[in-house]
Amino acid sequence: MESAGARLKKIRLEKGLSLEEVHKKTKIHLNILRAIEEDSLIDFNPVYVKGFLKIYCKFLGVDSKDYIPAYKEPQSKVEYVLRFSQKPAPLFKTPSLKLSSLKAIRIKTKTIFTIILILVFVVVLFNLGKEVFLKRSFVSSRSGIASSKIDKTQITKTQDVSAVKIIRLDIRAKENCFIQVKSDGRVVFQNILRKGRAESWQAMNKIELSLGNAGVVELEVNGKRISALGRRGQALKNILITKEGLSIKR
Repeated sequence: MESAGARLKKIRLEKGLSLEEVHKKTKIHLNILRAIEEDSLIDFNPVYVKGFLKIYCKFLGVDSKDYIPAYKEPQSKVEYVLRFSQKPAPLFKTPSLKLSSLKAIRIKTKTIFTIILILVFVVVLFNLGKEVFLKRSFVSSRSGIASSKIDKTQITKTQDVSAVKIIRLDIRAKENCFIQVKSDGRVVFQNILRKGRAESWQAMNKIELSLGNAGVVELEVNGKRISALGRRGQALKNILITKEGLSIKR
């Protein structure tokens, strides 16, 4: 007497169907279809076996009741994949980690994270310090160094720079005062000179000076102190300083 699997295979062949066609229509894996027809489904829950048989019988157009009771479990064992979505067992077993190993890993992670935070903090501090230093250097060079440079293009190549008589102006602010300084016609300073600050400028021919509050600044020309040019709160413009001396244009 033919088995249930053999009878189902015979019906499939009579209908001219291949296992691939059955697989595409029923979504049952090819290995499972072969196992059904060979009566070699093992290690499966009987519920799954009956489910596969019902789907296969319905597709072939036969009554599953005539085949499920007659289906016999196989003598030999063959392993098959239940569904495409079922993941196969891993080839290699992952070694279990002991509690001490996990603690060691956590400690190392915390140590690395702490070191990274310290490095980031040091870099930030370095950049902030560098930025502050550059700002201070820029302000100093703008008000002092840049303004005190002599335009050497005004001196002939045959002249000794050290022997040329220049004009030097020193100003110290007793209170905040707006000041504009022109050296040989070029504006070298135009800003508020803060209380307690002192600046100096040089020129070859002339220095033109404007003060927003003449009574709160002290002037020196070539080391010679100049008395107050005006009263407190008085604005003075067109103060001309040359090699001959200081004059105020009215």
